Amino acid sequence: MTATSATTAARATVYGYPRQGPNRELKKAVEGYWRGRVTLGALRQTAIDLRAATWRRLAGAGVHEVPTGDFSYYDHVLDTSVMVGAVPERHRAAVEADPLDGYFAMARGTQEVAPLEMTKWFDTNYHYLVPELGPDTVFTADSSRQVAHLGEALALGLTPRPVLVGPVTYLLLAKPAPGVPADFEPLSLLERLLPVYGEILADLRAAGAEWAQLDEPALVQDRSAAELDAAARAYRELGGLADRPRLLVASYFDRLGDALPVLAKSPVEGLALDFTGRAAVNVDALAAVGGLPGKRLVAGVVDGRNVWINDLGASLTTLGTLLGLAGRVDVAPSCSLLHVPLDARAERDLDGEVSRWLAFARQKTDEVVTLARGLSEGTAAIAGTLSANRADLASRAASSLTHDAAVRARATAVTEADSRRSQPYAERAAAQRARLGLPLLPTTTVGSFPQTPALRAARAELRAGRLDTEGYEERVRTEIRDVLAFQERAGIDVLVHGEPERNDMVQYFAERLTGYLATQHGWVQSYGTRYVRPPILAGDVSRPAPLTVRWTTYAQSLARRPVKGMLTGPVTMLAWSFVRDDQPLGDTARQVALALRDEVNELEAAGTSVIQVDEPALRETLPLRAADHGAYLAWATEAFRLSTSGVLPDTQIHTHMCYAEFGDVIQAIDDLDADVISLEAARSHMRVAHELAAHGYPREAGPGVYDIHSPRVPSVEEAAALLREGLGAIPPERLWVNPDCGLKTRGWPETRASLENLVAAARTVRRELPGSQG
Repeated sequence: MTATSATTAARATVYGYPRQGPNRELKKAVEGYWRGRVTLGALRQTAIDLRAATWRRLAGAGVHEVPTGDFSYYDHVLDTSVMVGAVPERHRAAVEADPLDGYFAMARGTQEVAPLEMTKWFDTNYHYLVPELGPDTVFTADSSRQVAHLGEALALGLTPRPVLVGPVTYLLLAKPAPGVPADFEPLSLLERLLPVYGEILADLRAAGAEWAQLDEPALVQDRSAAELDAAARAYRELGGLADRPRLLVASYFDRLGDALPVLAKSPVEGLALDFTGRAAVNVDALAAVGGLPGKRLVAGVVDGRNVWINDLGASLTTLGTLLGLAGRVDVAPSCSLLHVPLDARAERDLDGEVSRWLAFARQKTDEVVTLARGLSEGTAAIAGTLSANRADLASRAASSLTHDAAVRARATAVTEADSRRSQPYAERAAAQRARLGLPLLPTTTVGSFPQTPALRAARAELRAGRLDTEGYEERVRTEIRDVLAFQERAGIDVLVHGEPERNDMVQYFAERLTGYLATQHGWVQSYGTRYVRPPILAGDVSRPAPLTVRWTTYAQSLARRPVKGMLTGPVTMLAWSFVRDDQPLGDTARQVALALRDEVNELEAAGTSVIQVDEPALRETLPLRAADHGAYLAWATEAFRLSTSGVLPDTQIHTHMCYAEFGDVIQAIDDLDADVISLEAARSHMRVAHELAAHGYPREAGPGVYDIHSPRVPSVEEAAALLREGLGAIPPERLWVNPDCGLKTRGWPETRASLENLVAAARTVRRELPGSQG
């Protein structure tokens, strides 16, 4: 390839970057502030230092334009709500009294005031705070945060590009505020919102911004003609403003589809498009609309959501094709690097060969810079890097880690009968009721109990060699005994062992299955200060030994009531890992399902009567385009059934999902054929119970009555009111009582009080049922 013929040499940029710092400094500072151990000034200085370090690192790597405004104390969508003045009425007094404490109250709630609803950011495992809007919402501009971050970068001598959630995506992510009719459409507020964006853009221009990025990922979803018309109006108005920076409208996570010609015709100066995975068709789509003559194209050719090295040669071919379609082509990852860990070089425990296959945020930045150089100067300028990249790709393709003939043969031999229970639900339910003898409105929890500082310290001591295995396991046994004793005192009907031996609901299993790799420093933000270390699914999967049987049977030996076996389902094992990209996801899911099937069957053989296989990621992994839903849901539901269908009729199979738009996958939830499902419902006011009823869902369900992502302790009456709402949709013989999710991140005092209130609420409502004994 020769050097680019574009009027301006290709430049490297990124849409956003991980916020936490190399040692999760932001998490520690924010949580310290919540506990009163870190001052406001110290928290702000930590944030300033982290931003500066990130920008300097990006610029030092060769990034020409650094993003500002993507940094957040908690969530960038919540930041947008503050920026446009969309603060719910119940939080206004707190925000006016102390803006930062009020901000955290919106995110986490207080004992007196409920937080904003939280749900998944498109098909990622990042969670955002859902804006609450209504016909009376008044927007007001507050550009102070964006202007301040821009000023910090300018003071360092850098070229910054402010990043904002675009107005159309912001409104499409919003929901009607409590008390507002459910049919209210937040997008109807667009004309009211656009002048506020105009003010903010003018402030950024006055502060020195040459470009501003407006993120519109909602436009890669299926959109109606009215929604596309709204996007056209939005960018016709914003593009027509005289006092603004040049505008770069960014889309990512999938193909842009019908929104592409809308944005291409708008009077904005640039578009950023994803050209990876399903979005690779954006190349042909861009050609079909005549390209972007005279506009800037930022080409996302490096996968910003997975950890595998880029095929630099293939990306250069794509970039070469794009050169003829725009006035200027710059190079970027496919989306913000928020979704990958910071630096693969920190993973010193991984095999050296495997390390060659990995690219985290820092390495992806280097890839983007290399591609920009190759596009500008020609492949000869990066010949050595291209040669090394080809060798690394070949190493991965030929590795014995990636292929296991026995695993593949077993997966190929699976039949339709293997993924079906031996009896229909009605017959199973009768057998299970006879075996378990549970009351109406049975109470349970979703699985995990608080991971105390002492327990975390014991795990760290074990890793450091300061505590031997026997000493550590004795601490685990003590924790299990304490958790069971509390549940029995509280009157919970179906118990859990609390999962004290587990570091994470995916990582724990990944460390015990073949084909998976675990990282030591691969932290990724899930929500707020909650970070996870997704394992890396690199090869074929099998189960060399039991995963949970020992601790589950130990717990059952101590308890009079049923103790649930707790497993993570195959879809979630994929979704919350960095999954291999060298074979179809359905093939990988089947391998994981077969490994879990062995565990489920062995739990049953050991006497476990209730087994929960969690699938919280089923909805979040749903492709963004409806045309892709059917194929995904077919393999996803088959994988779940394959893992659970080998048990006898009187063994009760549970599953769990949380913080997602369940209405989109109600039929898939039905197709799982689980006997009981528990779902998030507290923040969404029992909406899912009515969605299940409208679908005619025939099995048992536990819509949550305790929001575990808030430190609030729900009162007995609050939980009882939610239960009564649930009974308006689900009959009492099929309704369970449980929290929204696991309790791992909560403290013991609030957990005790909340679960005691939950049981009391169940008993209160149970007494109200005709013929109930309470």
